[in-house]
Amino acid sequence: MLNQKHKKDIAMNLQKVAIIGCGMVGSSTAFALAESGLFTNMLLIDVNRDRAVGEAMDLSHCLPFIRPVEIRAGNYSDISDCGIIIITAGVGQKPGETRLDCIKKNTEVFRSIIPQITEYNRDAFLLVVSNPVDVLSYVAYKLSGYPHNRVFGSGTVLDSARLKFLVGRRLNVNPKSVHAFVIGEHGDSELAVWSSANVGGIELDTYCSHCGYERHDENRKAIENDVKNSAYEIINRKGATYYGIACATTHICASIVRDEHSIMPVSTLVNGHYGLNDIYISVPALIGSGGVEDVIDINLSKTEMNALTDSASTLRSALREIGF
Repeated sequence: MLNQKHKKDIAMNLQKVAIIGCGMVGSSTAFALAESGLFTNMLLIDVNRDRAVGEAMDLSHCLPFIRPVEIRAGNYSDISDCGIIIITAGVGQKPGETRLDCIKKNTEVFRSIIPQITEYNRDAFLLVVSNPVDVLSYVAYKLSGYPHNRVFGSGTVLDSARLKFLVGRRLNVNPKSVHAFVIGEHGDSELAVWSSANVGGIELDTYCSHCGYERHDENRKAIENDVKNSAYEIINRKGATYYGIACATTHICASIVRDEHSIMPVSTLVNGHYGLNDIYISVPALIGSGGVEDVIDINLSKTEMNALTDSASTLRSALREIGF
C-alpha cells in the first residue's frame, strides 16, 4: 500500500485531465468526463489539430447544462500540470480483426506519444484505453519509466460490466446487484470468474435455480461467449464501440479523483500474484488517489487459474512480437 504522503503529492494536480486521441472513443470519453463533474480543466490532443479544436468547441457548448469545466484543444507542452492523462489514440479495431491485430500499428503510435508525454510531465497517472490495452499498458510502462502504480489500462472493466448486464438481463435483476469479474486479456482469451460470482450475496447458481434456470454450465458458456463477442458484434453493426468504454474510463477516473478505493479489473503490472510475473494483465485491483494501490488475489478454481495462465501466455507472445 502507498503511504499517505506519496498519495497526497500525486493528488495535487487531479483537477486537470488530458485526453490524447479525439476519435470516437476519445470524444465519447471527453463527453462522459465533462458530464461527470470530476474535473475543472480538460485538455484534448489529437494528431489532427482541427479535430481536437472542433471537439473542444462542441463540448464547450454543453457548459450551460453541466458543472463548470474549461475544455480546450492543446499540445503536449500543455500537459505539464495534468493529474491524469488518458490515451485513446491509435488504430481502431476493424470488422474481422481481433484486438491483438492492432498491436504493431498501435505500438508505433505509442513510441511517438509516450516520449512527448514524459518530456513535459512525469508525475501524472497514465490511463491507457487504446487496444490491445494489456499489451499497450506494458509498452507505456516500459517507455515512460513511470512507477507501475501510475501506469495502468482500462483492462476488463468494460467486459465485467457486459457480464453483469447480461446476467442481470437473464435473471431480471439490476446489473448493479450482480457481482462478478472478467479477468485476463481484454480480448479472446479473457475469462469470467464464475466461481465467486453472486447476485446480492447469493451464490450465482443458487440464484439461477431460484429463477428457474438449471443448465448452469450451458448458460454460463452462452453468456461468456456473448461477453467476448459483444465488441465484435457492435463493430460489425456500427463500426466501433465507444459509449461503454467511455463510462468505464469515467468510473476509473472517479475512483482516483475521489480516492474511492474501488476494486476493479484494470490492466496492471502483476508480480507474484496468481503465479505471474512482469506482465500487464487485467485482474482486480484497488484504485484510489495513489493509482493502483494493491492487486487483489481472488480465489480461482483450478480451471480458472489455468485459463488465466493461458491468457497471460497469449499476452507474452504478443509482447515478444513487438520486442518487449
